[in-house]
Amino acid sequence: MNVFVVGANGRIGKLLVDLLRESSEHTVKAMVRLEEQAEVFRSLEVDVSVACLENSVEDIAQAARGSDAIVFTAGSGAQTGYDKTLLIDLDGAVKTIEAAEMVGIKRFIMVSAIQAHRREHWNENMQPYYVAKYYADKILEQSELTYTIIRPGGLRNEPGTGKITASEDIRSGSIPREDVAKTILQSLTEENTYYRSFDLVGGKVLIKEALKLI
Repeated sequence: MNVFVVGANGRIGKLLVDLLRESSEHTVKAMVRLEEQAEVFRSLEVDVSVACLENSVEDIAQAARGSDAIVFTAGSGAQTGYDKTLLIDLDGAVKTIEAAEMVGIKRFIMVSAIQAHRREHWNENMQPYYVAKYYADKILEQSELTYTIIRPGGLRNEPGTGKITASEDIRSGSIPREDVAKTILQSLTEENTYYRSFDLVGGKVLIKEALKLI
């Protein structure tokens, strides 16, 4: 499966690209916003497209063309205002969904946020971010794509354990970014994750087995 990673220059995106590079089952194409970012990936012999989520659906579709799956792990980042949250985390995600439909890519994995599906549990200090995630996820669920929505808890930079807890409703928790990337990789072909949304935190069950128990 050729996997198109949107947000490949982010921390989860980079980890996922590395996992896909090492995979015997998949190949990878990275989407980044800047030419200097693209040069880094090209130096690693990674196929890469330069495209911006604030540009047109057609631009994103052209960048993704030829792929079998899309992983959306882009984000506006904590240093930007809520205008960018709307433009990237919401509209950028929706444009990517529309781009997938435009070029016939059926498999789509969205990286969301823990409890984004339950308004009553949103962090009051991050409500615009959760609004963006909530509606992007809803639009994906209403599409004709074979979707998986992964809602990780607080993200840690420590090495992954390869073990997780995945469930449709987990109130709180955290997880190494490496284990999020590994969960994405495993979800690509795990049919039990198709048309499913779940919260994700660290746990005691191997990723492959945990995804079969959702």
